[in-house]
Amino acid sequence: MRTWRVGTFSMGASLVFLGVFLFLSRFMGFDLVHVMTAWWPVLLIVLGIEILLYLFLSRQEKPILKYDFVSILFVGVLGMVGILFATLSATGIMGKVEEVVAREERSFELPDFSYQMDDSIKRVVLRTTGYQTTIEATDEKEVSMFGTYRTQTANKEKLIMSADDYVYANKKGDTLYVNVKTLPNELGPFYSHQEIASTILIPKGVQLEVIGNGNDITLNPRSLENDWSINGATSIFVNVAKDSNLNITADGVSEVNGKDETWQVTETGDPNEGINRKAVYQSGDGKYHINITNTQYVSLNTN
Repeated sequence: MRTWRVGTFSMGASLVFLGVFLFLSRFMGFDLVHVMTAWWPVLLIVLGIEILLYLFLSRQEKPILKYDFVSILFVGVLGMVGILFATLSATGIMGKVEEVVAREERSFELPDFSYQMDDSIKRVVLRTTGYQTTIEATDEKEVSMFGTYRTQTANKEKLIMSADDYVYANKKGDTLYVNVKTLPNELGPFYSHQEIASTILIPKGVQLEVIGNGNDITLNPRSLENDWSINGATSIFVNVAKDSNLNITADGVSEVNGKDETWQVTETGDPNEGINRKAVYQSGDGKYHINITNTQYVSLNTN
């Protein structure tokens, strides 16, 4: 009379099948996660064959049934790991994990955006996001935007396919409203770092109102022929030509930077209750105004 230890055959066969799967994955390009997800049903097949084989032999030799608990525990652990992989794959979590692991940080070009202006548009309202932005006056009769963005992506896939993915323009009356969108992102453990460095060209004869979002803004007014106002940026860097015809006022700014003779700074208020700092720069007759409010830091560069 021989003794049958249920579990021994299953453990051996499971190791053989798992080894074959892993061996083939090295030469046939199988994904390891997919291997761990797909192979575990083999455990049920092998264990079922072992039980059927025991029932068949029990009619002839009446074997004594015993369990090999170590082998069964080992098979159970392998099975639970496979079921866990299958569950994570079914819920989409495994796919997200694979995507995060495969990510690399890359830079891409923003698709060019342009909006043709007409004489009925007298003002542009630009709402920015928390990204680095350069605003420049231009002789062209259109509002345009271009630049680059940096993000973490898998398989070198672009995050932005068209200008509509990152900017929206809508004309109402004599005003063109331009809203810059934030890049699509995921919350929680799958968050990825993203940033944009963009340049926005504004016709020099159009009034501009910029609504910042705590971002850094660089202004290149060049031959500006209208008024600009900027509110809500963290830092503003202004580059002006010495022969320009500008009056730049930074009201309520925490700090200004430039040559000693560049700014005329006045402070009002009680030190105990808070001081309001106002800085003014003028070149030429100061015909056109750039008003800066609700900004912590302003730097002026004259060339």
